[in-house]
Amino acid sequence: MGTVGRVIDGRFELLDRLGGGGMGTVWRARDLVLHREVALKEVRPPDPAYADHDPEGARTLRARVLREARALARIDHPNVVTIHHIVDTGEDTYPWLVMELVPGGSLQHRLDRGPMPPSEAARLGRGVLAALRAAHAGGVEHRDVKPANVLLRPDGRPVLTDFGIAALRESTSLTATGSVIGSPDYMAPERVRGQTAGPAGDLWSLALMLYVAVEGYHPLRRENTLATLAAVLDAEIPPPRQAGALTDALVSVLVRDPAARPDAETLDTMLATASGEGTGPSDHLPPPTPSATPPNETQRQLRASRRKLTALTIAGATLTGIMVWVVVPKSNGEPAGRTTPQRATATATATTPAKAAPTNPPNPEKTADRPTESPTLLTPDGIRRAIQKLKPVMGGTKVTRFVVYPEHVSAEALVKGSKKRYDRFTYRGGDTATREGPGGTLTTDDAPTDLTAFNWDALPNLLRTAHQDLGIDHPTTLYLVVSPASKPLNNGPDMSIYLSDPYGSAYLKADTAGKVIAKHPPEK
Repeated sequence: MGTVGRVIDGRFELLDRLGGGGMGTVWRARDLVLHREVALKEVRPPDPAYADHDPEGARTLRARVLREARALARIDHPNVVTIHHIVDTGEDTYPWLVMELVPGGSLQHRLDRGPMPPSEAARLGRGVLAALRAAHAGGVEHRDVKPANVLLRPDGRPVLTDFGIAALRESTSLTATGSVIGSPDYMAPERVRGQTAGPAGDLWSLALMLYVAVEGYHPLRRENTLATLAAVLDAEIPPPRQAGALTDALVSVLVRDPAARPDAETLDTMLATASGEGTGPSDHLPPPTPSATPPNETQRQLRASRRKLTALTIAGATLTGIMVWVVVPKSNGEPAGRTTPQRATATATATTPAKAAPTNPPNPEKTADRPTESPTLLTPDGIRRAIQKLKPVMGGTKVTRFVVYPEHVSAEALVKGSKKRYDRFTYRGGDTATREGPGGTLTTDDAPTDLTAFNWDALPNLLRTAHQDLGIDHPTTLYLVVSPASKPLNNGPDMSIYLSDPYGSAYLKADTAGKVIAKHPPEK
């Protein structure tokens, strides 16, 4: 274990601890040979006796550390932390990584002081993107892009670090065990599902990090890892309100279909425009590499993605998804669906705030149980009307997902004759409900829920209780989620009322009869 004053490998003197986590500690150290300061990463599990009770796990960890060093050594780029040396003293010890010292702190430290202006975030995003492009060109996926892993030089330039869980295309055995690899709230949906992600997964993480940087909160973070993973899979991302010219880049990347995301070159152009730096190449970008998708196809997908973003958002709200897939062993259970972040209207511009959700939505106490000048679907009659209109196009009243916003309803129902494939449907008031198209394939044995089994007359009281008890005084979003019975989670069907503000979200859960069975106020 490291201590101040200890000399590692007869050369590196530990000066002070810079930070640490579950996989080890980073020290500021002095290279006694070259007379310079370096960062020294001591990688070891939290349990000192780990090697004794799990020798195979210890060998796997050691191999992962060595792989990190080799991955980093292959990348020579000013936006990627430089690894100088590796101290490897044998099979029974953990290696130390000797890296350049980046003295400006992390992006997380910067964001702890408050959000960033969109132009500043866009410039930072270009730097991180340049690092990712260099890594991808070398066959390396980072897989854990987040604020804590972006270091800042004194002039503000970003440096991407901690490739400890990077997946080399030619070496994937260490991550094939089903474990959660990466920070859950920044993981791409396809990685949560255990699918091969590719570079597009890192672009999702980058865009989500930039969203957090400008908005000041994380739209998918929930009260625990399992709920966060469910949100990554299924929750709608509210249209950014503070992103300005960065909005187009964020909503274009934050779509759950990796093929619909812009490629890195297109994203760089969008970030350059948002930063005010023009559309020329970044100073640190590697030479362009051939895209797997022809340019005209990429642009078609991007335009189609934007049309979907426009068509599906009007209300714009965070939505905790149904927990339908578990990606870690049952002993520490940590869930599939598909939704996309949305733009508010087809005519909204990059500098026009999205109008999807009102800044001060109607007080549930005042609007949930009586008509107003702006009718809401969050009433017993509103939901029953939506069910009535959806029934003919869905082929019944059984759903695998059902979400009610004040202005529209989103539903998913199994394709006739299938136990796994489902379609997506929308009702926006009036006399017509529409089928939006194929939704995907369920990955669990969750049973569809019949909407007629719920006591919708209990809704006004649930809305009042949520407004009074959840501790969110000025909610910016309000919606209801129906969850089907889940065999993996041993849950029956239920309905939840969600309230959120820029600092987080809270919800209460009720059974089909309308009896409250759980409340989850936000963290203070």
